[in-house]
Amino acid sequence: MALCSAEVVRFAGGWLFDQVMAGWDVTVLSADNADPRPLAILGVRIVDLETMLARPVSGSCLQAIAVHADLYDADARVRQMVGEALRGGQTDVRLWGEGSSGDFDAAGGPVRHRLSVAARAFKAQALAAAAVPADPREITEVFRKGEIRRLSPLPVAMSRR
Repeated sequence: MALCSAEVVRFAGGWLFDQVMAGWDVTVLSADNADPRPLAILGVRIVDLETMLARPVSGSCLQAIAVHADLYDADARVRQMVGEALRGGQTDVRLWGEGSSGDFDAAGGPVRHRLSVAARAFKAQALAAAAVPADPREITEVFRKGEIRRLSPLPVAMSRR
């Protein structure tokens, strides 16, 4: 989940591509109405964030959620969706960005995902399509992973095929 789909490509595109190649159904929830091509290059589908957040919360079937920390901090509906997913079982929650995420306990520290060679190639093409400069030396994406400290009103949501 992010406000901008270009941010998704930049910060999580390789990880998302690798998840698609592993057989996951990956959906990106984005607030912008940007060109869907960059995310299509990665093999993910895009859905309007506001449309999804307007629906009743149903996060219990999600296997993994990656969300921009600023969006998590700013939107109670996003926090609620993440909380519902965590209540439902073994959901992998990852944050990226510099947001404070005060109720997110990153005790597990940063999680580095080493991009496959294919992920690096597809991410470079997706970044070019999004007009975002690529760094060919970038071979990892870093997330914060942990537990939610409080599950009060609280994801590139993904589910396994």
